[in-house]
Amino acid sequence: MKKTYQLVGIGNAIVDVISQHDDDFLDHMGIEKGIMQLVERERAEVLYAAMRERVQTPGGSLANTIAGAGALGLRTAFIGRVRDDSLGKFYAEAMEKDGVTFVNAPIPSGELPTSRSMIFVSPDGERSMNTYLGISAELGSEDVPEEIAADTELMFLEGYLFDKDKGKEAFRKAARACRKAGGKTGIAISDPFCVDRHRGDFLGLIEHEMDYVIGNEAEICSLFQTDRLEDALSLTAALCDLVVCTRSGDGVSVMQGTRRIDVPVEKIKVTDATGAGDQFAAGFLYGMATGRDMETAARMGNVAAREVISHIGPRPETSVAALMKDAGLL
Repeated sequence: MKKTYQLVGIGNAIVDVISQHDDDFLDHMGIEKGIMQLVERERAEVLYAAMRERVQTPGGSLANTIAGAGALGLRTAFIGRVRDDSLGKFYAEAMEKDGVTFVNAPIPSGELPTSRSMIFVSPDGERSMNTYLGISAELGSEDVPEEIAADTELMFLEGYLFDKDKGKEAFRKAARACRKAGGKTGIAISDPFCVDRHRGDFLGLIEHEMDYVIGNEAEICSLFQTDRLEDALSLTAALCDLVVCTRSGDGVSVMQGTRRIDVPVEKIKVTDATGAGDQFAAGFLYGMATGRDMETAARMGNVAAREVISHIGPRPETSVAALMKDAGLL
């Protein structure tokens, strides 16, 4: 029986606010370059006021992936929490406009506002993210409709939400409902610091609940506290059927069991690295959902990532499907 969705994601529903600034501005504002750091509400308001020529988009790492996959033609849905404030309503409407079913209605009560991330892009393309998590980080198992989790071919979970026990419970509920109904579930590791805080739980989730893992080199290595990527890939592949590791300019490594595939990337000038990993995942999961082999899926991911780093913003501005067609992948 055909499922309603090909891909459903669970993640932080965050409005991205993006602005370009030089290193002097970052120093003046006390912004640490090139990382994602969490900020409190007061700090978020100060940074927002200091931004110039803001670009506002519905974001959140995994939401960007789901939107990218939806733009490629997959039937998609997203599970996340927003408040019924102006940003929350903007977020829900924008996701639906992008063709993604936004499962959870904006919440009319509660003290926390909709989450937002101030992203400062340097001239060298580095992104410095200051994120106020707000209501999205409170996602729990009650926000996961089992009927949605069971009605998708692929489920994809955002590692950032693993920071709270209620997020862990939501992941396990979603994974079990999806897999029981014959679907496959995977996780974006998201951040090596998140792994450091929850390594045992992360490894347990991957071993017992996941069918695939997607992360960059630092994230994959952090799982086993090693600097040797070969060791990290082998150890992760011993726990999980499929491991996908992005390595920036060095390409992508895919492990299935003991079989490793290395796929190179075409190097281009980076305008904004925001969303590169998210859109790689969108292209890769599109390949998985449409029955491509792993090398083709990785090449699809590379095409999607290459498009998004060529401009400001975390989502594609041109047709990634057309670019894949030009590359002989469609």
